[in-house]
Amino acid sequence: MSTDTSCTTPTASSDPLLLDNQLCFALYSTSLMMTKVYKPLLQALGLTYPQYLTMLVLWERDGLTVGEISNKLLTDPGSLTPLLKRLESEGLLSRTRSKEDERVVLVNLTEAGRGLKAKAQSVPGCIVEATGTGIDELRALQEELLDLRKRLQGKV
Repeated sequence: MSTDTSCTTPTASSDPLLLDNQLCFALYSTSLMMTKVYKPLLQALGLTYPQYLTMLVLWERDGLTVGEISNKLLTDPGSLTPLLKRLESEGLLSRTRSKEDERVVLVNLTEAGRGLKAKAQSVPGCIVEATGTGIDELRALQEELLDLRKRLQGKV
């Protein structure tokens, strides 16, 4: 990523350094609010938000490696390990070393981990309701955000 600060200045009519003019702050603060909406829903499941994201990945496809989960979540494998250990201690998943390559750790849901999926079914609907927005509008926003993320990934 370039550290050159001579990039194009936005053409907004007001000060480009005002906090409220920052796209990054709009995304960050919205993410904080979204996480706060999720918190009570996930507490009922016994999960934190990062744990929920990890479980979503495993509910989608069980038996992934730590590296595959990390790639899907766009996170560092080292930061994922304590989270996985916690989920394992709570009986939701198991971690085993690959027989082919002991550096590779496989992650599998337990029966309790698979069962938690049924309890989580209402979470997405509660989030849609909390936004006060229709599903079509939310899908369009999601597509725009995914497109933005893809473009930004090309810069790092």
